[in-house]
Amino acid sequence: MKTLLLALEKLAVGLMGLVLIVWLSDWAVFAVRSARGEGYDSVQVEEYLSTPLKGNKQEYDYMGTADVRCARALFPHGGSAPCWWQRRHPQQWE
Repeated sequence: MKTLLLALEKLAVGLMGLVLIVWLSDWAVFAVRSARGEGYDSVQVEEYLSTPLKGNKQEYDYMGTADVRCARALFPHGGSAPCWWQRRHPQQWE
């Protein structure tokens, strides 16, 4: 039982280390791209507004399309979502 727990502990530490290395590598690539002016892109999204009404009802209004800034990276950086995620979620609800 102790050896199983030890093995699981080593696996967890290894996975956390791997995630940290991937995130730091992604951040470094993003920093280099940003320095060259290539760190961000824009994606066109459809915006919707949800308004609460009486009786626990909602009204949904289409607000049009807008260009949203996104980070060209695997993870969010600089307050922007990654472009690959933003392209797969082209609708924004407010």
